[in-house]
Amino acid sequence: MFKTSLLKTTAKLLVCGMLLTGAVSCKKKSEKVIGLQLYSLRDTISKDTKGVIAEVGKMGYKFVEAAGYKDGKFYDMEPADFKALCETNGLQFWGSHTGQAAPDSAAWDSTMMWWDKAIDAHLAAGVKYIVQPWMGDTAYKSISGLALYCKYFNAVGEKCNAKGIRFGYHNHDAEFKQIDSVTIYDYLLDNTDPTKVAMELDLFWIKKGGGDAVAYFEKYPNRFEFFHVKDVAELGASGTMDFKPYFDNAAKAGLKYTVIEVEEYNMPPLESVKQSFDFLNAAEYVK
Repeated sequence: MFKTSLLKTTAKLLVCGMLLTGAVSCKKKSEKVIGLQLYSLRDTISKDTKGVIAEVGKMGYKFVEAAGYKDGKFYDMEPADFKALCETNGLQFWGSHTGQAAPDSAAWDSTMMWWDKAIDAHLAAGVKYIVQPWMGDTAYKSISGLALYCKYFNAVGEKCNAKGIRFGYHNHDAEFKQIDSVTIYDYLLDNTDPTKVAMELDLFWIKKGGGDAVAYFEKYPNRFEFFHVKDVAELGASGTMDFKPYFDNAAKAGLKYTVIEVEEYNMPPLESVKQSFDFLNAAEYVK
């Protein structure tokens, strides 16, 4: 009995010694890196930004994606201050939703100046990516209107690249309709430069629009660097969203960031986003 105990103790000491020297790694499996789109808490964050961020930091989320950029600030806070608020609460400020309508030639320069200011503010906040989450009506009415948005997104993406920030576009369901027998989303993918424009694929909206996400991964590999994981309300509550096929094909999609968004609730919003995190964090298909 004594020998057995001694052998076990010796083995533990040897492993610890090897770990200290870097010969063996006994590091635990890394925690899942799941972010929250703060639009999920839109009714409260504008009233109590510090309190909401503190609550999100306790839930297990690792980063946030803002939806509150305006005039060089985030939720009325200076970029460095909002970044510090997030980090104080154990969160990284990695992503942001913002944007402008595609300009005509007369407004092109002023719109690009707006982007210069916005990109610099995001850079000061340490943001890794900016996503425009909408297009104006012109993009859904004609190929020429859609082509203007592609030109515009490429130009914005080039500006973001120059500052070390990734630019992307977030879909809803209307992108899976057609103009002149051309699917709007396909046209976007075919006419935006992959080095300048990534896609943030909203898994709920593509399904609602009738699109097949996995088929898109096959046709356009590595274009979908961001997932918006969404259900009718809390994740898993509706029983209609099966996220496993999307995550099983995440490598093909090019997935880098996983973001939860909740737009409707069966409970108070803070409880809703916590329940949604717990659901996704427990899913074996999310690595």
